[in-house]
Amino acid sequence: MEPQLLRLTTAGSVDDGKSTLIGRLLHDSNAIFEDQLESVRKVSRDGLDLAFVTDGLRAEREQGITIDVAYRYFSTPRRKFIIADTPGHEEYTRNMATGASTAQLALILLDARKGVLTQTRRHAYIAWLFGVRQIVFVINKMDAVGYSEQIFSSIRDEINLLAAKLPGCEVHFIPVSALNGDNVVRYSDHMPWFNGENLLEYLEAVPVDATSIHDFRMPVQYVIRGQSDFRSYAGQISSGTVRAGDEVLILPSGYTARVGAIDTFDGELESATAPMSVSLRLDGHFDVSRGAMLASPERPPLSTQQVRATLIWMSETPMRLKQPYLVKHTTQRVCGQVPRLLSKLNIETMEEQQGTELRMNEIGTVELETHRPLLCDPYDVNRTTGSFIVIDPITNKTLAAGMITGPAVASQQRLDVAPQAGITLWFTGLSSAGKTTISHAVYEKLWAKGHKVELLDGDAVRTHLCRDLGFTEKDRNENIRRIGFVADLLTRNGVVAIVSAISPYRAVRDEVRDKIGSFVEIFVNAPLEVCEKRDVKGLYNKARAGQLTQFTGIDDPYEAPLNPEIECRTDCETLAESVEKVTRYLEEHFKRVSTQTGNA
Repeated sequence: MEPQLLRLTTAGSVDDGKSTLIGRLLHDSNAIFEDQLESVRKVSRDGLDLAFVTDGLRAEREQGITIDVAYRYFSTPRRKFIIADTPGHEEYTRNMATGASTAQLALILLDARKGVLTQTRRHAYIAWLFGVRQIVFVINKMDAVGYSEQIFSSIRDEINLLAAKLPGCEVHFIPVSALNGDNVVRYSDHMPWFNGENLLEYLEAVPVDATSIHDFRMPVQYVIRGQSDFRSYAGQISSGTVRAGDEVLILPSGYTARVGAIDTFDGELESATAPMSVSLRLDGHFDVSRGAMLASPERPPLSTQQVRATLIWMSETPMRLKQPYLVKHTTQRVCGQVPRLLSKLNIETMEEQQGTELRMNEIGTVELETHRPLLCDPYDVNRTTGSFIVIDPITNKTLAAGMITGPAVASQQRLDVAPQAGITLWFTGLSSAGKTTISHAVYEKLWAKGHKVELLDGDAVRTHLCRDLGFTEKDRNENIRRIGFVADLLTRNGVVAIVSAISPYRAVRDEVRDKIGSFVEIFVNAPLEVCEKRDVKGLYNKARAGQLTQFTGIDDPYEAPLNPEIECRTDCETLAESVEKVTRYLEEHFKRVSTQTGNA
C-alpha cells in the first residue's frame, strides 16, 4: 500500500529556528541528497548550517530569515510529506497564510527563552481559520534554557489557554533542540522527563483527514471541445467521489445530467476522487463554462451573492467599505465589495472588537457582496469552495484571503461612490467578432471604478427572457425589443446597461436607440473570414454545411451600423485598445453630463 501523504506548514516568530528544524528533520531522516548537503556546506559559515537547506533565496541567506514559502518533499517508509516553510516576520504573515491554506497540520515553533509571543497567537489563529485542526507546538532551543521541564510546562499551560479559544483544535507539545537534534528524529537524553513521541514519530502516526469523504464538488476550469460534437468539462475535484453513471447537478443553471465517462491523461476511469484532475463527459449538451460547478444533487453548495466571511488583510492599503474589488473564488472571478465590517480580532486578547477598516495583518469578520452568485460551502465544510481571495482591480495585487462562514445575515443595499446618469452601451457585430469578450472586460473595468453597471448578454437573454423566440426576422426583432426594454429600465435608473447582441437589423437597433435616448452603438467589427476562424463552437461550419439555417453572415444578412459612436476593429487592435476606446468615450460622456447638470 502506498504511504499516505501529509501536508504540513511551519510557523513561528523570527529566529525561532523553523528552517533549522526542517533542515534537521530532513538531514536526520536521510532525505537530503549529497550534492544538496555539499551546497549547504559551501554557504555555511561554521560547519553545517541546516537552515540553508530551506533558505534558498540569496536575500534569505544574507539576512538570516525566511522570506518566501519554501516547499520541501520527503518520505519515510510510513508516510510521504510536503512541508511548507513559511516566514516568521510579521511583514510576511500573508506568506504564512499561503502555507496554511493547503496544510493538514501546522508546526508552530516557539523559542523557549521568549515563550508565547503575539506572532505565536496570530499564527495559531490563522492556522485554525484555514481549517488546520492539528497543531503541534514545538518548543525549540531547549538547550538554551538547560532543558528545563518547568519552562516547558509554563509555555504549555499558556498555550492551552490559547487553544481553548480555538474550537475543535487538537494541540500537541514537543520540546526540541533543532540545533542539536534533540527529539526531532531521535530521542533526547537531556530530557528524560518527556515521555512523548519525538517529532518524526508523531508526524508519521497522526491521522489525516481525506477530502474524498465529503460531498462531490468540481469547479469547471476548462471546456474541451473536439470533432463530432465531443465536449468534456475539465477541472480538479475539490471534494468527494464521482463515478461513471452518477447524476450530477450543473450550477448555476440548475440542470442535472449523468456522467457518461471520466477521462484522464492516462485514460478512462470508472471513478475519481479528490484531489484528482479529470475531465467529465456528460450525457447531453449543456451551457457549462469556466466558473460553473458540477456537484452532488442531494447536497448542493450554497448559491448566493451575499456571504459572511473572515478576512485576513494582506495589503499595506487598508480595506475600505463599499470599495470595488475583484473576488477570485474557485475558477471564477467576480466583482464584489464589502458593505459591512462586523468586527475585527484583537490578537492579544483573542476578543472581537468594532472597527471601520482592516489594516495589514488584521483579521476581521465581514459581509461580502458579489455581482454574480458564489457557488460555495462554509470553509469548515470544504476548504476549496469555502475560500476566496480579494484582488485589487487596478493593480491586480492580492489584498486579502477570505474564508466563508455562511450566507450573510441580512441583505444590504449596494451604495455607489456617486450618483451617475444612466446610459446603454450596445455592442453589435457578427458572431465571434468579440462582443462578449469586450463587453465583459468593459463591465469589470467600470465596476472597478465604482460605476453602477449591469450586463445583458444576448445568449443569456435568449435562455431566460426570450426562450419562446426563434430566428426569423420577426422573432429576432422581438428579441432585440425585449432586450431594449430591459436596457431602458436600467438606463432610466442610473445604470450603465451593457448589451452584447448580434442584433443584425439596422432598423430595430435605431428603434431601440430612439426609445432609450442615452444610447451608444459600438460596432465590433471583424471580417467574416476572421470570425469563422475564431468560431470555437463550429456554428459557421454547420451553417455552411446547411445544418443551421438563417445564420447571420451566411444565409441571413448583417446590416452594419452606418454611423456608430465607437468602432472596435478586433482583427487589428488588442482587447485593451478596444476597452480603452469604450471607457474613454464613457468618461467624456459623464463629464459632459456633469457639466450640463452643473450649468443648469
